[in-house]
Amino acid sequence: MMKAEALVLLMAVISTLLRFRVVRSGGEQPLARIEIHRATIAIHDSASIRASPEVLGLKGQNNGWVTIDFSHPNSSNDDWIGVFSPAKFSSSVCEPESGREEAPLLCTSPIKFQYANYSSADYQATGKGSIKLQLINQRGDFSFALFSGGLSSPKLITVSNTVAFANPKAPVYPRLAQGKFWNEMTVTWTSGYGIDEAEPFVEWGPNGGDQTRSPAGTLTFNRNSMCGSPARTVGWRDPGFIHTSFLKDLWPGSMYTYKLGHRLFNSSYVWSRSYSFKASPYPGQDSKQQIVIFGDMGKAEVDGSNEFMNYQPGSLNTTYQLIKDLKNIDLVLHIGDLSYANGYISQWDQFTAQIEPIASRVPYMVGSGNHERDFPDTGSFYENKDSGGECGVLAETMFYVPAENRANYWYSTDYGMFRFCIADTEHDWRPGTQQYKFIEHCLSTVDRQKQPWLIFLAHRVLGYSSGEFYAEEGSFEEPMGRESLQELWQKYKVDIAFYGHVHNYERTCPVFQNTCLQNASNHYHGIFKATTHVVVGGGGAGLADFSPFKARWSHFRDRDFGFVKLTAFNHSNLLFEYKKSRDDNVYDHFAITRDYPDLLACSFDSCPRTTSAS
Repeated sequence: MMKAEALVLLMAVISTLLRFRVVRSGGEQPLARIEIHRATIAIHDSASIRASPEVLGLKGQNNGWVTIDFSHPNSSNDDWIGVFSPAKFSSSVCEPESGREEAPLLCTSPIKFQYANYSSADYQATGKGSIKLQLINQRGDFSFALFSGGLSSPKLITVSNTVAFANPKAPVYPRLAQGKFWNEMTVTWTSGYGIDEAEPFVEWGPNGGDQTRSPAGTLTFNRNSMCGSPARTVGWRDPGFIHTSFLKDLWPGSMYTYKLGHRLFNSSYVWSRSYSFKASPYPGQDSKQQIVIFGDMGKAEVDGSNEFMNYQPGSLNTTYQLIKDLKNIDLVLHIGDLSYANGYISQWDQFTAQIEPIASRVPYMVGSGNHERDFPDTGSFYENKDSGGECGVLAETMFYVPAENRANYWYSTDYGMFRFCIADTEHDWRPGTQQYKFIEHCLSTVDRQKQPWLIFLAHRVLGYSSGEFYAEEGSFEEPMGRESLQELWQKYKVDIAFYGHVHNYERTCPVFQNTCLQNASNHYHGIFKATTHVVVGGGGAGLADFSPFKARWSHFRDRDFGFVKLTAFNHSNLLFEYKKSRDDNVYDHFAITRDYPDLLACSFDSCPRTTSAS
């Protein structure tokens, strides 16, 4: 066999192994532990469960606390409480799964659960307990069920009364995002109002000025839009309606107020509360600009329910730190693995509710990760089941991104002195592909005199990581990652490349072809030498270990939850800070000082190659 043919065969084998391999990324969904399809009915007349209050949101709130009191004469520490919505959870139409002759008795997973002894240490002895749980407005009523038999063999003992929000259809959880133009902001939200019942819009305008109304488009999907289980079976829940409005011709840096509205066909109106945001600076605007970047956050419950693999401290702490510092944040980039719903559709409402204090005030830009997109035979580059059957539908519908085709989740966005090129690692990025052409176009078309700070972002590590599972593969990257793209990063002088997927933090030296072209430092100045690669996957999901071997290009490693903050002071000075979510303190940092002429100078392999004959 000729060498060229052997190389082609080898690359084909690597590509196949890459697409089907399983990566231990700590993305388990707690609800998947409940084997609801094995549930049986074991109603006990002496058992009881009661929830109060029965109505929430009487003053327009979109969340509220309920107290659940319960008793069971045959109590056990395996007993647990499931929260179901809609309340009549046993009335769902069950479809037999592949390999089953009959449909299960219950085919709806709870939206959250907690063990009966969580707040009552003597529950097993007394048979009586009480817990407090937080509910959010999710377009449906709620009931609470007491189960015995643990999570693996649940037996339904008794069901509570119904709890509901005053207006379960209310517009909730606005998410801002940059539009396709720098002076455009998009607002996406969720409601229970379809287009046959109400007209959605946003009322907005300059702070203290005249208000105008912009109409919104409406999307939804059904069970058949899902690609497999659990999204199509026990994890299915009606997503409601997702609306997006475009607020155009904004004045750079100005403050605007807005509120979500629905005009019902009886001419009455339903309103959200008022929110505000600051319009983006124009490309090249010389002003202080602060960007937060992280991946793999997931969602967590403030009431302690659904706890699994230590999600609560990381996810909630990251969220709380951003809320606390929101006046010093202009834009957020969450680079994949957003909610970790993994096919349990209710969890997307939980996630958008969690980030609402952030996303309603600053653009919340997202990337696609394996837990959003991957499922066999659906067009994703990887043939695993990490999305739980969502196959990208939820992320593409719940969040707006300025992509030409949202099924291909790659896009660019400009913010003042920054150009961000966001890749989609769940689709092929190699030379010759549509995405490769996009990446080169994004990197090559930026005017570095106006936007000196060029940032590349992707979910999977296309650059460098000494995470344990990458090290075990011997690649220290996503196979075929940097081999495909490092020439572009070097040629177009990408300042920093960010990745998630590996749930820790790591920063390299300025590196090209596995070689440090400049020693790692806390201050770089002058001519660009090479791209610094950063893994920032510690947003909240279960942490990942490092390889005991530390590669020569690896400068700083930290196995903890955290995020990165970039601050551009002007066209010549950029500050990078890695902060831990538990205390908001800076644990790693560096600064770049560079003038435009420094970007024009040739560095290693960054200018066109020439020969003596040219």
